[in-house]
Amino acid sequence: MGGAGALGVSSFKVAVAMNGVFYPIVPYPKPRMSQRDRWKKRPCVLRYRAFCDEVRLRRVVLPIPSKVTFLIGMPRSWAQAKRAEFDGQLHEAERSDVDNLLKALLDGLYRKDGHVASVWPEKRWTSGQPGILIQPLDGVAHE
Repeated sequence: MGGAGALGVSSFKVAVAMNGVFYPIVPYPKPRMSQRDRWKKRPCVLRYRAFCDEVRLRRVVLPIPSKVTFLIGMPRSWAQAKRAEFDGQLHEAERSDVDNLLKALLDGLYRKDGHVASVWPEKRWTSGQPGILIQPLDGVAHE
């Protein structure tokens, strides 16, 4: 009885969380922005800025090189069978491009991110807590 599923944590996350750090921050992609967004407060830009603020507040650390897994929550409308089928699987939907998710994370971490040379991003479905899982690669982490 009291396994990982009982806690609402996906089995994928339990399997890989041992080698990385999980941050319970709901991933949000960087929107396409213009100069107007400095004074016009569009909701998507406000959510993006709140995401960047939370990344800084939680003091997220990104070792270089690393694997970054964005765990995306499943829609509540999905049946239990569909949730069980997709839990831990790659998220291949058109929305929330992985590059925009990574851009938002890097914007939250650094003013200039030119020094980031190697990051392996992916996005996966989760029936548990949405968030960001960061795992160092090659056993050597540089900051």
